[in-house]
Amino acid sequence: MKNLIFTITVLLFATACSDILEENPKAVALETFYNTADEIQSAVYAIYNPIRTAVGTNGGTWVVNASQVDYAVGRLSYVNMSDFQVLSSTNISRTDAIWTYLYQAIRNANLVIKNAPKSSKATQDQINQFVAEAKFLRAFCYFYMVRNWAGLPIRTEDNMTVPDVARSTEDVVYALILSDLEYAETNLPESQSQVGRANKYAAKAVLTHVYLQIGRWSDARTKALEIINSGKFSLIKVSIPNDFYKIFGPDVISSLEEIFYLKYNSVSGNYIARFSHHPSHPEYYNSTGVYALYADSVSNKFISDWDYKDLRKKFTLYNCNIGFGPTTMLFKKFIDPTSTDQQCKNDWPAYRYPDILLFYAEADCMVNNGPTVDGMGKLNMIHRRAYGMDPTVASSIDFNAANYTKDTFLNLVLKEKGYEQMDEGKRYFELKRTGKLKEAVKYARGVDVVDAALLWPIPSVEYNYNKAIDPVKDQNPGYK
Repeated sequence: MKNLIFTITVLLFATACSDILEENPKAVALETFYNTADEIQSAVYAIYNPIRTAVGTNGGTWVVNASQVDYAVGRLSYVNMSDFQVLSSTNISRTDAIWTYLYQAIRNANLVIKNAPKSSKATQDQINQFVAEAKFLRAFCYFYMVRNWAGLPIRTEDNMTVPDVARSTEDVVYALILSDLEYAETNLPESQSQVGRANKYAAKAVLTHVYLQIGRWSDARTKALEIINSGKFSLIKVSIPNDFYKIFGPDVISSLEEIFYLKYNSVSGNYIARFSHHPSHPEYYNSTGVYALYADSVSNKFISDWDYKDLRKKFTLYNCNIGFGPTTMLFKKFIDPTSTDQQCKNDWPAYRYPDILLFYAEADCMVNNGPTVDGMGKLNMIHRRAYGMDPTVASSIDFNAANYTKDTFLNLVLKEKGYEQMDEGKRYFELKRTGKLKEAVKYARGVDVVDAALLWPIPSVEYNYNKAIDPVKDQNPGYK
């Protein structure tokens, strides 16, 4: 059972097979709080909380990005996100809040990066590891932000007290992200004492993703292969749909698929399960479910194309007529039937092993200008598991690399990502990165994506207080 115990200044851990990073003390990220290793560690913990809040709260990154997909539609105020038009004021307030939370995390990371090296009581190895963790989390935040806002004001340990910071180009932002991740990869340990803290493989995973984002295919392939060849991760075997709850269930502490997850529990939880379910389905969530997203098994072509023999379809979706007809479907990848309020215990899988296998398949195809037996083999591992088969044993449902061109294979990878990662808040980024967003949304839902929907507006609070940001010149298209 996931439990939370904390004091004002010191993080304690609940134990269930292993220690779990689930909450950090408030007000520990102070400029003077960097004397001992324990104090620096508490300051590192303070970086995680605004990230968890940005992802898992009302209007957080999960529900916002999960609304911007081809396979689902947002309900009520979230329908505006799904229409792929200029954002409404309600949704702008949500994206503004995400901006604020992530810059709070970046500030906390900058404090650690700046102050940890001044400690005379921590060892150099400890300092390097704390700084590496802070740089990883800073890069994690900037990577999310640059994909939603493009160029950003870069705030680091060197300009923390400077109020007016100009908007940097995307290339400059990515240069910082890569520098931070490379340092993190070098200085983070292979494993941490607490589940949920970033380690060397988390850094490798985000590096793989960033390399894909900027088109460094060979580097992406190499980095993904380092994770695969480490032998530390594997696919959880399943034989029935509900076996997937061994990966996504609310009481799961960790699994062999976990590379980097944001951890939650019943005291410090999230809204993910609450936003997924209708209140008439207490077997999935309680009566406060708000079913913010829905799909349709007939009218949505991405869903109707999905083979019902694929266990992921039965696991991820269930029929629920919410007034739109009997073919309406809700999402049940994340359930928490024991939650008594809005504190759902499900962890959010930022990076898990199937992501890396699919990243590898894509990068391998780009490097070789077409699919290889190796790359197809990685995809087939996930495909076999989806049908309840042993991922490591060849089967009759395997795809054959010889039957695919470069383009058709990349489309297959993208489709497999859509089914494997459904309801994880990742689809929007993959469609946009590959240039397939407009095509996919038009095919599945018949909706035209306007260019202004590809970026979020720079918050007014930024240019109101940051005089280096011009509210017209620096604003994203559609919001000037």
